[in-house]
Amino acid sequence: MFSIAEFSKSVTFHYQPAGNINAGSCFIIVTGGNNLYIYFLYHQLNMNILHQDRDFIIRQFLAAEQNLFCDLFEDAEVTTYLPYRSPQQYAEMFDIALDDYAKGPFGRFGIFHPETDDFIGMCLARNFADIPNQIEIGYTLSKKYWGKGIATKVSRALVNYCFSNTDGNEVVAVTDLDNLGSQKVLEKAGFKRLENLKRADGEMAYYIIKRT
Repeated sequence: MFSIAEFSKSVTFHYQPAGNINAGSCFIIVTGGNNLYIYFLYHQLNMNILHQDRDFIIRQFLAAEQNLFCDLFEDAEVTTYLPYRSPQQYAEMFDIALDDYAKGPFGRFGIFHPETDDFIGMCLARNFADIPNQIEIGYTLSKKYWGKGIATKVSRALVNYCFSNTDGNEVVAVTDLDNLGSQKVLEKAGFKRLENLKRADGEMAYYIIKRT
């Protein structure tokens, strides 16, 4: 391994966008003597990051990441408490997410490790379909990231994002009545449980947090 600094006195740096390599990246070509080094960098200026800390990044998906999104829902344990959708429906959901980015602050977003760029899962923020003037958040994490406190931190980050980027005063979340894990996550994130939300196909655990 070597650092760019080691070559700073003897190499020439050429910077340009990554073009057809990745719309969200850039690269630096470093030439020195007869050697050629190419560094791929995470070009955050075009990534539209919602939140970033040492544990995870929440950002818009890139078009090339459709497989990451769809593969997440192939794990039966991950989708235990989710309505059934076909692979084609998840692909369509991803395409809609990309289109939604141009329409406003809401949508479905990717959660990535800040150092390795490993895909942790997805999350969402949207107008709540059941009750006007409420914003709904949600998340789905890859199984290997369960039990690490990430879901609670993601929920808090989404609440902060919603209050910072909208005029809404109430953020809500709903879970299956049997999904005790997600209910504990929401409570740790500061949500208060309300009476169950009644829908035509059953009841959901219903949580709210208000702007202070």
